[in-house]
Amino acid sequence: MEHIGWRPSVNEREFIETALQSDLRVDGRHSFDFRKLRISFGREDGSSEVQLGETHVLGYVTAQLVQPYRDRPNEGTLAIFTEFSPMADPAFEPGRPGESAIELGRVIDRGLRESRAVDMESLCVVAGKHVWSVRVDLHILDNGGNLIDAANIAALAALSTFRRPECTVGGDDGQQVIVHDPEVRDPLPLTIHHMPIAVTFAYFGEGNIVVVDPTYKEEAVMGGRMTATINSNGDICSIQKAGGEGVMSSVVMQCLRIASVKATDITSKMKKAFQVDSYTTEKALKKVKRLPATLPQKINVTDVTMEDKGDGELETQTVKTPSDVQEINKGDEDHRNIKGNSPLTGDRIAKHKQTSTFSGGPSNW
Repeated sequence: MEHIGWRPSVNEREFIETALQSDLRVDGRHSFDFRKLRISFGREDGSSEVQLGETHVLGYVTAQLVQPYRDRPNEGTLAIFTEFSPMADPAFEPGRPGESAIELGRVIDRGLRESRAVDMESLCVVAGKHVWSVRVDLHILDNGGNLIDAANIAALAALSTFRRPECTVGGDDGQQVIVHDPEVRDPLPLTIHHMPIAVTFAYFGEGNIVVVDPTYKEEAVMGGRMTATINSNGDICSIQKAGGEGVMSSVVMQCLRIASVKATDITSKMKKAFQVDSYTTEKALKKVKRLPATLPQKINVTDVTMEDKGDGELETQTVKTPSDVQEINKGDEDHRNIKGNSPLTGDRIAKHKQTSTFSGGPSNW
């Protein structure tokens, strides 16, 4: 992915190559150092934003029900689409995607789909009729070099936070698909087996000098480039050597060992960002709480009394405090004692007992 927007002069080219021979780079890094990586998640499911130095990429994932391919009736589909805006780089032209956009999409698609990182069989709803088609859109907001690594991380971060609606199969023939709203049933995450991380190397001086994560200016000077996609377990998912100068096999093996270490480091950063980021907290607060219909709910209601202030005045509400309740209970006990000691009260109780024993006749007036 060479760009023609900026062409270095002879002095700039010599300066960059001379600095690399001394194990120094223009931005102050060493040969095998990555730029500062920042990963953030959006408010919606399946959105992510990655900043790798000056490179800025936005990822967004969507899904819809489609018919599967005939040769794979039990598997869903995964597609990668890239958008290069002139705002990111003057060399990018609007309209149809160019060679850089097509190459970027193919490299990321090969690392994700061919390595079976996403479980495609879990996306099947009805074999041969309905499967989920997952689409990953990558928007390049700023090109600071090494778009492949930044876009790959953005795609993985977006897939990790994506939730697809849950659906059930019903109907008379058992082939009708019902898609449930998130308010009815919680959406389901994708099944991701591993994280294939892309690590890009740039070659200078007939392949004798190798650097990791080239910048925009280093890409204009480099003689060749190789991208290795490796997961944290050290499994090689894909390798692409995009033309340029030849490289010795020993150098390729050294690059693979370095890529394995970098992939483990980036994977841990992604998981840490997913756990620490406010995304997890916001989603937990927005989660719909559902209670069974037969579950009784206990409601505590405070005691409220109405006091009459006289004619023409509104009634006011007073809430009984625990101390007031104790005083009222004490007054009730005194009142009961007084009633029990009076002879009139005793006669009324005896008369009530006589009338309460009668049953089957007309009511007592």
